[in-house]
Amino acid sequence: MNKCMRLLTGLAILAGLSIAALAALAVTCDAQGTDAKPALVAFRSGGLELKGFLWKPAGAGPFPAILWNHGSEKSPGAVDRGAPFFVTRGYVFFVPHRRGQGRSPGPYIMDQLRAAGATPDRSLALVMLQEAQLDDQLAALAYLKSQPFVDPRRLAVMGFSFGGIQTMLAVERGAGYRVAVNCSGAAETWRTSPDLRQRLIRAARHAAMPVFFLQAENDYDLTPNRVLSAEVRASGKPVESKVYPAFGTGAQDGHGFCVRGATIWGPDVVKFIEANLK
Repeated sequence: MNKCMRLLTGLAILAGLSIAALAALAVTCDAQGTDAKPALVAFRSGGLELKGFLWKPAGAGPFPAILWNHGSEKSPGAVDRGAPFFVTRGYVFFVPHRRGQGRSPGPYIMDQLRAAGATPDRSLALVMLQEAQLDDQLAALAYLKSQPFVDPRRLAVMGFSFGGIQTMLAVERGAGYRVAVNCSGAAETWRTSPDLRQRLIRAARHAAMPVFFLQAENDYDLTPNRVLSAEVRASGKPVESKVYPAFGTGAQDGHGFCVRGATIWGPDVVKFIEANLK
């Protein structure tokens, strides 16, 4: 245990420190254990030049890699609160920015949904936009596979919120991934988009790989992970689903557990990924 983690353990004894605060401190400890900094890279998806942040451990590799599908946030950044956890454990961690988000050009998906009009139209538009962004994800995966320090036989996909939707579409497609992690996918849209529900159920029924589902108890909606994990299990693929204790004080904090709680769910996720990359 390093000095930072010893300090964290001591702080954990103090009453009043929230789980969220402890998780943030633990991520800081992980970051102190690596000199890795993300590189801003470019890749093409159709006619677009998209950008993303690529983290790698020290050394030549080849390393296993995780492609992180960000959520609906306009500026996803480099996922600094989660990436160091995986980099210190020997994983390349790639955060591609899909069209219209972060450093990538194009219309912002939330603006497109707002412009779609009435709820039924938005429901269908959400599926169509997610399918279009799947092209971006797969282009990013092709870029990741091409890197000489990446082992193309040991690739995982993970996503949060809208990125969890992206992850389920990849679970159906396969595309070279061997294992997936869905964190809070569709937790905010499951009840309002019947088209998305049907699309994700179909993807789960045709799962091409094992899937780990995770959420905090106080997330917006626990139904998607429960329903989709059952569908993956029925498909015959290995599946694990876990609901962690409440994180923070409300649904938004619970949803953010996927980004800010890596040191809590991380050991379970790494164990699942490693078991399925052998």
